[in-house]
This record gives sequence, C-alpha cells and structure tokens, in this order.
Amino acid sequence: MSDLTDIIAAAAAGRAPEADAALPLEHAALEELLPAAESLTLAGYGRVVTYSRKVFIPLTQLCRDVCHYCTFAQAPRAVPQPYLSLEQVLDIARAGAAAGCKEALFTLGDKPELRYPAARRALEELGFPSTLAYLEHCAREVYAQTGLLPHLNPGVMTRADFTRLRPVSVSMGLMLESASERLAARGGPHFGSPDKVPALRLQTLRIAGELAVPCTTGLLIGIGESRRERLQSLLALRELHAAHGHLQEIIIQNFRAKAGTRMAGSPEPPLEEHLWTLAVTRLLFGARMSIQAPPNLQPGELTSLIRAGANDWGGVSPVTPDHVNPEAPWPHLARLERETQAAGRHLTERLALIPAYVQHAEEWVDPALRSAVWRRADAAGRARVDDWYAGAGTPVPERTRRQLKATRGAPRVPAALARVLRRARVGQELSEPQIAALFGLEGAEFRAVVRAADALRAETVGDEVSYVINRNINYTNICLYHCGFCAFSKGRSARDLRGPAYRLDLAEIARRAREAWETGATEVCLQGGIHPEYTGETYLQIVAAVKAAAPELHVHAFSPLEISHGASTLNRSLPRYLADLRAAGLSTLPGTAAEILDDEVRRIICPDKLTTAEWLAVMRAAHGVGLRTTATIMFGHVDTPRHWARHLCAIRDLQRVTGGFTEFVPLPFVHMEAPLWRKGLARSGPTLRESLLMHAVARLALHPHITNIQTSWVKMGPEGAALCLRAGANDLGGTLMNESITRAAGGVNGQEFDAAHIVALARSIHRPAYQRSTLYRRVAGAAGAHSHALPAPAG
Repeated sequence: MSDLTDIIAAAAAGRAPEADAALPLEHAALEELLPAAESLTLAGYGRVVTYSRKVFIPLTQLCRDVCHYCTFAQAPRAVPQPYLSLEQVLDIARAGAAAGCKEALFTLGDKPELRYPAARRALEELGFPSTLAYLEHCAREVYAQTGLLPHLNPGVMTRADFTRLRPVSVSMGLMLESASERLAARGGPHFGSPDKVPALRLQTLRIAGELAVPCTTGLLIGIGESRRERLQSLLALRELHAAHGHLQEIIIQNFRAKAGTRMAGSPEPPLEEHLWTLAVTRLLFGARMSIQAPPNLQPGELTSLIRAGANDWGGVSPVTPDHVNPEAPWPHLARLERETQAAGRHLTERLALIPAYVQHAEEWVDPALRSAVWRRADAAGRARVDDWYAGAGTPVPERTRRQLKATRGAPRVPAALARVLRRARVGQELSEPQIAALFGLEGAEFRAVVRAADALRAETVGDEVSYVINRNINYTNICLYHCGFCAFSKGRSARDLRGPAYRLDLAEIARRAREAWETGATEVCLQGGIHPEYTGETYLQIVAAVKAAAPELHVHAFSPLEISHGASTLNRSLPRYLADLRAAGLSTLPGTAAEILDDEVRRIICPDKLTTAEWLAVMRAAHGVGLRTTATIMFGHVDTPRHWARHLCAIRDLQRVTGGFTEFVPLPFVHMEAPLWRKGLARSGPTLRESLLMHAVARLALHPHITNIQTSWVKMGPEGAALCLRAGANDLGGTLMNESITRAAGGVNGQEFDAAHIVALARSIHRPAYQRSTLYRRVAGAAGAHSHALPAPAG
C-alpha cells in the first residue's frame, strides 16, 4: 500500500506514473485518490468549470453498428427519414444561434450506407456519394449561414476522410469507450459492431493526431469492463496524446441502462466507480488535460464530480435534447451555474475547441475557420460572452455588472488567492505565473481582485481622480513600418484605411501648440509615423518649434521607436540624442510603441519594430538622462495572460532600477479597422472583464513602484472608464483635443473629453477630481477648470 501511496503522491506532484507502474491504481481507494485529483485540477484550471453552449444536430440516426446499450441508432423503419434535409439542419442551427449557441455538434451513425439500402437511396437523392460527403456539405453550410462552429462526431475514418472534414470543423470527437477486445466478443456490448473494434478506433485517433485534428475522446464505463481494462484504455489514449498532443478532452461517461436495448436490465455503475475513473484519469493525464463529466448523467452529484477531477461539463444545449441520452435532459443553464457555484467553482463558457487549443489555433484549426475561432474567443481561449468592444461605444454588458455587483462583506476567496492579494498589498513582488493566473479569474475571485486593487489605490493615492488638459498633435500618419494593429499609419499596405496621408509642417505644429496653450492646455503630446524623410534633426526641430510658440507648454513627445529612429539617423547614442532633445525643450516621453513586451507577440504584430530589449533600452536611457516617461500596454489581439504578465514584470523590473515611469496606461486593442483583424489574424480586442482586470492587476503587480494607473476614456468609453476607476485606476489621462489614432482604428468615443466631463464622470462614482501636470503635480487653482473645444485639424 505504501507503493500505491507513493504513486498517488508523485502524480499529485505532476509526475504521472509510467504505464506499468500505473496498473496498481486499480486497487487505490477513492478517499486517497480524490485529494490528489482535486489538487491537480485546481493547479490546471483554478476554480473555473467550462461548458460549451451548443446545438445538437442528429444528421442521421442510422448506423451500421449494433451496440447493445444504444437508443440513438435506429433502423430505417423507425425514423421518418434516413437523413435530415439541409433545411432541417439549418433550422436547428438557426435556433441555436438565436439562443446564443456557438457550437454545432453533428452526431451521426457510422457509415449507415454500408448496411442499409435506404441510406444509399437517400444519399443518391441528396446528390452525395457517402454520409461523410453529406456531413461535409451540411457543416460548411451551417458555418456559412449561422456562424456556429462545427464539431463533428463521424465515427471511424480514414486519412482521406479527415482531410475532407478538417476544413469544415474546428474539432472532432470519437469515444474510444474501451480498449478491451473482450467487449467486442460474442455476448459483449460491442459484438456485431465493426466500428467498435478498439484497434480501429485507436487507429482513427492516431490519424487525427498526425493531421493535427483536435479530438475529444473518452471512456464509457460500466458496460462490463474491469478497472484494469479502464486503466489500460486510458494508458492507450495517453500514449497517443504523448505522440501528437491532439486529445483536447477526455470524457468519462457513465453507462445508463435504456429501455428497449439488450442491456436494459444491466446494472449501472455506482457513483464511486465514476469518481474513481475520473480521479485516475486526472492522475494519469495531469493538471492540463481537460476532463469532462456529462452533468445530465449524474444529477445532484456535480460537486462529487468536480472533487474527482472534472473541469468541464461538455456541450449543454438550451435548444435541443441529448439525443444519445434522451432519458437524461440537459440541466437548465441557470441551475447548472448554481450547482457549479455550490461546489465552489465558477461556470464559464468555452467554444467547441478547448481553450488551450484556441490559443494555438494556428496549429490546430484549418485556415478556413481560424479567424472565426479567434474572433469568438477571449485571451484565455474561452468564449467571448459579451458584445462590449474597446473604442466601439458599446454599453457595459449586464453580465459584467452582475459580476461586479456589491455583496455584503468581502467575497469569499480561496486561501491561495487571499495570500497573493495580501502579498501584493504589502509591496511584495508577485511572480510571473501568479500575475498570469490573476487574469484568468472569474466570479467571486474576479470581484476580489478588483476590490483589492481599488482598496490599494485608495491607500496609495487616495480617492481623487486626476487628469491633465492636453492636446494631441499627430504630425504625420505616413510611416515606414507595417504594424498589424495600426490603422493610423499610411504606407503601401494601408492605402484602403480611413483618411488621407498627411504631413504637418513646422508652422502648423507651432500654431496648434500655441492654440492649445491659449485655451488652457498645460501639455502637448506629439507623436507620428516614421516618415521616410524624417531624421533625428526633424524631431529636434519639432520640439524647438513648439517651445518657440509656447515656451511654458510641457512637451510630451516621441515614442521609443521615434527616439531610436532619430538617434540612428544621426549616428548618435541613445543617451546623447535624448540629452539633445531635452536641451531643445523635450520634457517627458510617452511610453507607447510598447504594445506587448514579449518578442513572441511582437514577431506577429510588429515584426519590423523595436524588440522588447530595444524598447526597454530607450526607456532606460531616457530615465538615465533625467527624462521621465509613461509606460503602456496594448492588449487584446494575439496575446495571452502569460504575455501580459511578462510585460508587467518587465516594466516593474526597470522601474525598480530607474524610478523613471510616472504612470502605467493600459490600452485595449481597438480592432475594427486594424489590418491584423481585417485579415482574420487577431481577436476582437479584450473583453470588458479582461480590461478591468488589466487595470486591477497592474495596480497590484506594479505596487509600490508605480503609483499611478491611468484609464483611457478613448478606448474604454466613459462608462467603462468609470468602472476602471473602481478597479485600481486613479487617473483619466488627458482631454486629448483632436485625438486621431484611436478614431483611425474605428473608435467612436470622440476627439475630446473636456474637464467638465471628466469632473462629472468622477462625481458619478462619488470621487473628486483635480487637474494635474504631466508629472502629477496639482495645477494650482485649476480644479474643475474647463478646457475649450478646438477646431478639427487641417491634416
């Protein structure tokens, strides 16, 4: 028994047993397995349990197999027609889409045309040579006409079959059920079912792996197999997954005896056997494998299933029944959510594709469907469940309102999260994995992070909301670079984007600066594209022109990319060139062009731009010559929480050394006109929950090194910005007269948000506001002062 205890302890620590060493687990007691299984599940998935909102399309209930427990498969005389017509398929799909479903699950019998003349005649009338050819057609039409993502369960297939169906499905499913040949012998549940031969099913799954097709598979327990045979089945699946990495989910389904079948009188497996199998599956496959237990087959026992290692409820339909288990209706989603919460978990929607595979869709999804997957996903790879988009002026979703709704006292959170929040609050640095994990939180844990950040904001900088009166001058939108997120710049790759190309001369820049000063601005923010004719001397001339026109105006100018470009054209070191700019009148630098400080992401969104190290080098040099800067992040495109955590750590680490950052500014990706999104290569910006978490986590992760967290009213909209002010932010940025970069990307939130609106926004959340300088000094006598609208720019 001590050996068995050691095996379980090692598996709980992430060292799953080898095949031979795993077999003694058949003797493991459930009470010994459960703690290890639950700890692994929490390590891999936290307290989130996922489900897919789907519609169930039974394309045909004819099947050449005769499994002795199945009521789905029918003879031709028992069904009104051999196959659903395309219109029937589309009617089901449209009903699902109207109910908010994102997945179309096609289920069907195995190759019925090989057994039934009626199936062959029906296919001939439909104009298709095989069931799989008709399936391909219907899946393509469902996606084209409803946008639902097809998941196919076609049975045993060849390499050619997979090649045909991969472009019309984001994932496929094939239950192994059991690897025991004994069950296919005479008297067994699979006797007479040629497609249930284990070797054929394993071969099908192997081909899927070779073709990078994400597959759901699993076991059907309680049909006469032994515990050892279950272990051997799981080990066979683990071997396939180790070779190809394509088994996105393991389902552990319990046999239900059904009237009218040969096994109607067979005993159903006790709950303990279901839990034992779930727990052993978790130990064999580890923390990251998604393990599903169908919630309709164990009503009232969801807490037990979760404790045993389940992290997913599979597809749940608000529209169609479970045609495979018609005697067990789907739980109502509201009840499923309540029961999941009662188990201490948060129910979250996913797509037909498991989140880890969504995050690597370029590997796992055919190009025909890849953009659809990305556009329906959030940064964690789960389903995007709201219709809020940065810069689009959309209202705050009711779901987010509910999640943020105040409850009596602080929300109850796990001890591990409470420790992380306490650590951040006292200024102890969080690790990259700890920061990344905070971005994935939902429900009460999400609310706890937001509240902790808001409390830390109050302790650090008080309740006042600060703002600066400034003007943007974007002196040119002509740029040598081809950033995939940028709809502002004009170049050979951006001729179809909104607005003409322009370049302001020095006189116009000076005029706008003088006008800004005369109407109350204390700062002018200068940034533009990298014009092919610009040199470092150009930027020196721009600063000189502004200072000559308005000597007291604070010049906040030039991204690190512009600084690097200017220094290189004059063959000067970064410190020397920055010192020259400072001498000419430059006061501070905006921390733009950071995007995501991780070269894995930068190679996709801005491959010809500064590397992470080069961006940090400019900032280090600026701080070294006495120039303070801001720091930004532009998130919600092809990045993930892991990249966000790396970015925050990079900013924090530099700030600990230089102390030169004045603020951190999260900038949600505005997708509407971005080239990368228009090509189908990016997500549709962050969700509102992710945007709020970015502000909250930044407050926690950067404390005490950076005390000011700014929210962008341009990106978030006034209502979203107000929520950010209650999630750790303390600053609303500038009035931004003539803001143009976000509007070029499709933003609709206006070009100016004057001081009166800022003060009113702060008052709406019962907070005072004050006008500050760029360096966060209070502007004497200016609290509540109003800036004046300026005319639209000529360029």
